[in-house]
Amino acid sequence: MNADQRHPSRPPDPRTGDPAHPAAAARRTASRPTPFAALHGTGSPLLLPNAWDHASAALLAGGGFAAIGTTSLGVAASAGLPDGAGATRELTVRLARQLAAGPYLVSVDAEDGFAQDPDEVAGLARELAAAGAAGVNLEDGLGPAEAHAAKIAAVKAAVPDLFVNARTDTHWLGDGTHERDTLHRLDLYQQAGADCVFVPGLTDPSRISALVKSLDVPLNILYSPSGPPVAQLADLGVRRVSLGSFLYRRALGAVLDAVGDIRAGRPAGGTAPAYDAVQALSRRSSRHQDPSVGSGGAARGAGRTSARRGAI
Repeated sequence: MNADQRHPSRPPDPRTGDPAHPAAAARRTASRPTPFAALHGTGSPLLLPNAWDHASAALLAGGGFAAIGTTSLGVAASAGLPDGAGATRELTVRLARQLAAGPYLVSVDAEDGFAQDPDEVAGLARELAAAGAAGVNLEDGLGPAEAHAAKIAAVKAAVPDLFVNARTDTHWLGDGTHERDTLHRLDLYQQAGADCVFVPGLTDPSRISALVKSLDVPLNILYSPSGPPVAQLADLGVRRVSLGSFLYRRALGAVLDAVGDIRAGRPAGGTAPAYDAVQALSRRSSRHQDPSVGSGGAARGAGRTSARRGAI
C-alpha cells in the first residue's frame, strides 16, 4: 500500500500550506531520534505507566521503567479538581519539574494544551521542555481536528525535539463507529508533525491492525483489562501501550479494599511498601527538585543518593 492509497485526500500542511506528507516526512527524518522517540522503535512496544506524583513515579522507576507518563486524572483528582477542564496547568508543569529530576524519561499528559490558541500551547511546550520533559500528550476532546493540528504544528515548530503524542477521542468520548473521522483526524495530526498518535478506547484487534497499516507514525493504545494483552498488541503492530489513569484508580481501589478488610475483621490483603521504603523515595535522593517546593529539600543540581534509590 503506497502513501497515496493510505491517504487519499491529504490536507495542506498547517505550517506551510504545501502538500503535507513530503514536508512532514522530511521533518521527521531530518534529525536523529531522541532517546524517548527511540523507545517507540522496533522490538517490544513501549509500556508506559502513568504516575501522579513523585512517589508513584519513583516506585515505577524502581521497577525498571525507563520512561514514565503522567495521568491528568490522577493529577487533577489528587488536588480536588476536575480532569479535562483546563484546571491543572500549573500543577502539571510543577509535576513535570519534579519528575524530570528522576532517572527516567517523562511524558506529560497536558490535556488539550490548556489553551485554544496554538501559540499558548507552544508556550506550554517550551515550559515542559525546559523542565526536562521528553514528551507531551495532547488530546483533541473531539473538537475541530484542524484546530488541534494547528496546536501540534505550533508545538513542533517551537520545540522540535519534544515528542508529541496526538490523541483523538473518537473512541473515548465518541462511540468509535465513524472510522473515517478517526482516520481523518489521525492523518491531520501526523501531517502536522505528531510523532505518535493515540486512540484510547480502541480495543478491537482487527481495527487496531487496520489502523496501524494506515499510519506513517507509531500507534499508541490505552491498556484495557478487557482488551488485548500487551503481547497481542505488539503482534498487531502497536508501538506504545499506555496505562493512563489505571494505576491511580487501582491505588484508590486498594484503599477501599484494605479498609474494607480491616473493618470486617479480615487481614488486609495486597502489598504495602514499608515505611522506610517510602521514606527512601524522598526527593533528597534526586539530582534536583522543583524550587517551588521550598528549601527543605536538595537544591537544583544536587547529587542523587544512590543508596536511597537502591532501597526501593
